[in-house]
Amino acid sequence: MNMVSSVFSKSCPTPKLLPQNLSSSLSDAFSGSKLKSKSKSISFDTQIGVNFRSKSLQIKAMETTSIDHHLGTEPQTHAKKAPTSLKIAVIGFGNYGQFLAKSFVRQGHTVLAHSRTDYSDAAGKLGVSFFSDPHDLCEEHPEVVVLCTSILSTKSVLKSIPFQRLRRSTLFVDVLSVKEFPRSLFLEILPEDFDILCTHPMFGPESGRNGWAGLPFVYDKVRIGNDDLRISRCGRFLDVFAREGCRMVEMSCAEHDKYAAESQFITHTMGRILERFGLESSSINTKGYETLLKLVENTSKDSFDLYIGLFMYNNNAMEQLEKLESAFQSLKRELSGNLQTLCRRKLFEDGISEENKRGPAKVAS
Repeated sequence: MNMVSSVFSKSCPTPKLLPQNLSSSLSDAFSGSKLKSKSKSISFDTQIGVNFRSKSLQIKAMETTSIDHHLGTEPQTHAKKAPTSLKIAVIGFGNYGQFLAKSFVRQGHTVLAHSRTDYSDAAGKLGVSFFSDPHDLCEEHPEVVVLCTSILSTKSVLKSIPFQRLRRSTLFVDVLSVKEFPRSLFLEILPEDFDILCTHPMFGPESGRNGWAGLPFVYDKVRIGNDDLRISRCGRFLDVFAREGCRMVEMSCAEHDKYAAESQFITHTMGRILERFGLESSSINTKGYETLLKLVENTSKDSFDLYIGLFMYNNNAMEQLEKLESAFQSLKRELSGNLQTLCRRKLFEDGISEENKRGPAKVAS
């Protein structure tokens, strides 16, 4: 069966009445006559339809397109749509990288990983493809590259990535606890064609082990291309966290570091202080004391490098440390002042009591 016969056999298995506009179009196309073929011909009846009697009929492309248009059988052409899943590369596949990768895989994304340490076994269990060589990973052309390194190693890791093996439109994402530092680093080192999204999932394997619902996710679209595919890709990556129930917070990197120094850095500082203070549990723990013990437990599980990074790479950290020390000294002065007042009052009261015991002084005659 030739091409045209095949089309009509699928769309018109039996003769059908054709609308008036189609009848006129076909009448014009066939010029009220029969098309010639090598063997037989076709006849056209505006009330019945088209009757094909040829096995080797050749019709001009324009006429075929016209018929397909009316019958609705021409191929449909639409603007290219972005797929829903992403190919995500996680660079730095330690504890936190694996923590994020679990959700990426669960939501149906393709996940690749690279790390200086061999995590191939852990990656295999999660359904992640592990690459010991960053060149091999980049040749897979991931759409998104997520840096899950420590703050201190971010610069050296970023410089080790073979950007020339990636597509020019690749989206780079960081998940560090400080934001102005990676923002400046990305703008300085990454090729200008790469997109940049700075993020901070404000939770980790401990605080997020029972789910991410209600937990804050901060992000700043530092540099995202204007075309639809790039905008869609950024949105689909953010949707990973939105679908998990995160509280999505868009703010600048500068704002983030100001607020983070007032909250996260102070939280870690108090946890480190109390850890060195040596808090111990007892049979009469109060709820407040249990909270302090939990704080020590959570902060001590994070590496000290993280705490150093929070201090060194957040311009607001020193100010907060000074405020904390000032508040502590102020509290000490207030306690000491109260103690001195109490002691003075006690001494004064004791002096009066002693005089009362001796009775009134005798007047000399």
